[in-house]
Amino acid sequence: MKRASITISIIVLALAAFIGFSGAYTVSETEQVIITQFGKPVGDPISEAGLHFKIPSIQEVTRIEKRTLEWDGRASEMPTKDKTYIVVDTFARWRIVDAKVFFVRLRDERSAQSRLDDILGSETRNAIAKHELIEVIRTTKDRQPDRDSTLADSPGNIGMLYPITMGREKIEAEILTKAAIKLTDFGIELLDVRFKRINYNESVRERIFERMISERQQIAERFRSEGAGEAAKIMGKSERDLLVIESEAYKTVQEIRGVADARATEIYAGAYNKSEESVAFYEFIMTMESYQEMLDQQSTLILTTGSDIFKFLKNVDQPND
Repeated sequence: MKRASITISIIVLALAAFIGFSGAYTVSETEQVIITQFGKPVGDPISEAGLHFKIPSIQEVTRIEKRTLEWDGRASEMPTKDKTYIVVDTFARWRIVDAKVFFVRLRDERSAQSRLDDILGSETRNAIAKHELIEVIRTTKDRQPDRDSTLADSPGNIGMLYPITMGREKIEAEILTKAAIKLTDFGIELLDVRFKRINYNESVRERIFERMISERQQIAERFRSEGAGEAAKIMGKSERDLLVIESEAYKTVQEIRGVADARATEIYAGAYNKSEESVAFYEFIMTMESYQEMLDQQSTLILTTGSDIFKFLKNVDQPND
């Protein structure tokens, strides 16, 4: 009888231990728990950390993250309002605020990530399609470009930023607001949405490079044109200065030559005016010089016998035969 009672006690203790261990569970500070019975949630979510109990073998514990979670979307190509195709890479932060609704609608985080892909991807495409490219890539409308002062009067819009009405931050806020409304139906609170990276696709990138090259060529052509203009001014001034210098030099030469000729004439006059013989000799010398300048082997000179130039040829002795 005593042995039977001991056996029964052991069985009761074992059963109690089994019920205690299988029915007890703990909740940490970073999670919340949904109790399910035959696959359906029972009661409210348990978010208080500590030791809790459930019905063994009938109820199951489903643990759901309470901390902030991340969503990292796939980079997707999408058009802007001005039909420029860009590749947008987006990320977001979210958390589960209603564990029961989350469990009923999505069950786990993998399903939640898939739903975030759909909702955030769709809202991102809608927002990008409603705005110009400059709105997406610029952060504030008050930012001024660092423009070279030499290009201040350049033609066209070289170095200029187009005006914007929203900017990237407001577009991100727009995506956040619209996506957050849809995600509340799944027990999710969307905390933040940001553009991680925005790139041009290959065809757009080539057009951008071509435009950059064209702008630089315009700048270079402007500098070349201004340089050619300055060179023409310098050359014109140099030629004008050269003409002035040559004119002044010619004037000076002629003045010096005139003074020299006058002085030479004065000297000749003083030398040949001393007697009748010197005057006659001077006349003879000048006439001979005139002959030398007028006559050569191909010249024919016809003179009258009364000519002053001919008088020195009248008495020239003829050679004997």
